[in-house]
Amino acid sequence: MKKLIFIFTILLSGSINLVAAGAIDNSYFWQKGNEFYRSKLYDSAVFYYEQIAAKRPINADVYYNLGNTYYKLNKIGMAVLNYERALKINPEYKEAKENLLLTQTRIGNKVTAINDIFFIIWWNSITRADRAGFWAIAAAFIFIITIAILLLKRFNNSVGLQLPVQLPFITGFIWVCVFIIALVAANKRMQANEAVIMLNDAPLMNNELVGKPLLLIPEGTKVVILDNKTNWVEIKLPDGSIGWVQHSIIEKI
Repeated sequence: MKKLIFIFTILLSGSINLVAAGAIDNSYFWQKGNEFYRSKLYDSAVFYYEQIAAKRPINADVYYNLGNTYYKLNKIGMAVLNYERALKINPEYKEAKENLLLTQTRIGNKVTAINDIFFIIWWNSITRADRAGFWAIAAAFIFIITIAILLLKRFNNSVGLQLPVQLPFITGFIWVCVFIIALVAANKRMQANEAVIMLNDAPLMNNELVGKPLLLIPEGTKVVILDNKTNWVEIKLPDGSIGWVQHSIIEKI
């Protein structure tokens, strides 16, 4: 499904940028948020930006500005969360990528991520959530072509067109592959299984939820949600560690 993404003029503000005022329908909240941001009244700016974000807009710039504002307030977890939300909508958002990397440098005792093998990186790239619409359209197009080829083969005597015997099988196989990719991408789009730790030195507990923590997780760490249990959530850290944290200390991206 195609998203309508507004294009904004970017104003430089040190290493952290602010999207130009009046970008979102010249809304009152947007203008006030930008005014307070420029006046360095960041708490007030957050209030107005959050009013827009509460409506769950499919607009990366809302979350980008929120990330910038929380960064100024030194709220690393919230800054990471909103940059990640911006990139979830628009993975090619250059400024959000840069500011996310800058914010992550301020995470103490950062959990080092394990580098995936090239195949997994490639698979994750082509099955990105934002590409679900593209693959769905491609699957539909290939399906129509396959049906057309089958019809042509059925009536090839009347039209005088000779097609290779293997052609329907080839296009059918391609359709199956593209359809599977579309399903995986669509599933990623519907799922909200990624989150950010909001508490510094958050304890990661074992399956029994007793004893000493397995380790302490720094604020701003991005994790994958694996399971839920009452007030606890099982998560996977970037380094592959798995354990349980309290539900109240994470925010879903």
